[in-house]
Amino acid sequence: MVKRSLQIALLFVLALGVLSSNLSAHGVDVTGRVSMYGGATPGDHVSAVVWLIPIGESPESTPMHSVLRQKNKAFEPHLLVVTKGSTVDFPNLDPWFHNVFSLFNGKKFDLGLYEAGTTRTVHFDREGVSYIFCNIHPEMSAVVVVVSSPYFAVAAKKGDFSISGVPPGRYTLHVWSENALPETLSAMTHEVEVNGTTHSVGTLRIRETETAKAQHKNKYGQDYEPPSPNNPVYTQQ
Repeated sequence: MVKRSLQIALLFVLALGVLSSNLSAHGVDVTGRVSMYGGATPGDHVSAVVWLIPIGESPESTPMHSVLRQKNKAFEPHLLVVTKGSTVDFPNLDPWFHNVFSLFNGKKFDLGLYEAGTTRTVHFDREGVSYIFCNIHPEMSAVVVVVSSPYFAVAAKKGDFSISGVPPGRYTLHVWSENALPETLSAMTHEVEVNGTTHSVGTLRIRETETAKAQHKNKYGQDYEPPSPNNPVYTQQ
C-alpha cells in the first residue's frame, strides 16, 4: 500500500513538471476587457490596443509585413498594430490619387501623391503611435501602433481582448486607445503577474475625452480645401 502511494505521488509530481514545461513552452492566454466611460456617446466602438512587456528582460519580436489599404476613400483596417522593425504596404485601391502622410508622433513620413494601382511602403523602425491621413481626403484616417513585444492584442468591438502564448512571469501592461489622452493612458500602465493556464487582467476602464478626437489639419498644418471636380487628383483614372 505504501509503495502504491509513493508511485501515485511520483506520477503526480511528474505530471506537474510536464504541465509546467508546457506552460513555459507555449505560454498562456491573457484576457481582459477595455471599457470606455465619460464620453458623449457611450457604447461606441472600442478602438484600443493592449500589450505586455516582460520585466527585466528584452522582449524578442519578429518584424511583420502588413498591409494598410486605401479603398473607398478609407483606410482598411483603421487600426493596425505591428512590432518594431515591421514594414507596412500602402496600396492605392481607389480609382483616384492619394497622398498618405504622418507628421505627428510615432513614425513621420510623407508618401507624396501616387495614383491608382500603385503601392508605397513604410519601415516602422521605432516604437510609438503614428496617426495616418491623406492630404487630399480629410475623411481618411488610420492609426499604426508599433510595439516592441510580441504579446499584444487589438480589442474587439465590445472591448474584449485575448493575448495568446504569454509565458508565465511578471509584465508591465500598457494600453492605448484612440479616444483617450496620453496622460490618461500613461496612468493606466501597471505591473501584472501571469501564471496558470489562463490569466485575466480584468476590466481596464479608460476615460474617453472629446479633445482626443480633434479635427486634423493637412500636411502643411492648414485646413483642407473643398474638393474641386476639375482637379485631376479628384477624378477617376
